[in-house]
Amino acid sequence: MPNEVRGRFDATGRRVAVVASRFNEVVTRRLVEGAVAALTQHGVASDAIDIYWVAGAFEVPQLATKVARDGKADGVVWTGAIVRGETDHYQVLSQTVTQAIESAALSSGVPMTLALLTTDTLEQAVDRAGGKHGNAGWNAAVALVELMSQFRN
Repeated sequence: MPNEVRGRFDATGRRVAVVASRFNEVVTRRLVEGAVAALTQHGVASDAIDIYWVAGAFEVPQLATKVARDGKADGVVWTGAIVRGETDHYQVLSQTVTQAIESAALSSGVPMTLALLTTDTLEQAVDRAGGKHGNAGWNAAVALVELMSQFRN
């Protein structure tokens, strides 16, 4: 029988950073609220959650990486919303930010998860930030809790 390793959903005693984009704040504010609710429900003390706001999705990876490298958090949740516009900017930014989380997580050694919504409309983003499709911030935070427990093992 193979050995199976699963994370636990208890982040008691952990410190977490949530790095959020102010651009599309009507959406990202909801993602942050969902992440904070999930973290506290899974044992993170509210005073052990630091929320960092930056201008846009492009800046999120930069600050998240710095927070991780400076040892300010045991884990980081990234939040942002990129809504398709009339230019190629959406495609370029979505790919750049998504690739940046992988690079930052691997290079920092700190668990990181992503609640980056990439949608065609603002309505679709709202639906995924606490609307009819749940809250991606909550989901990313729960994934982080599980991942942090595996890093602890």
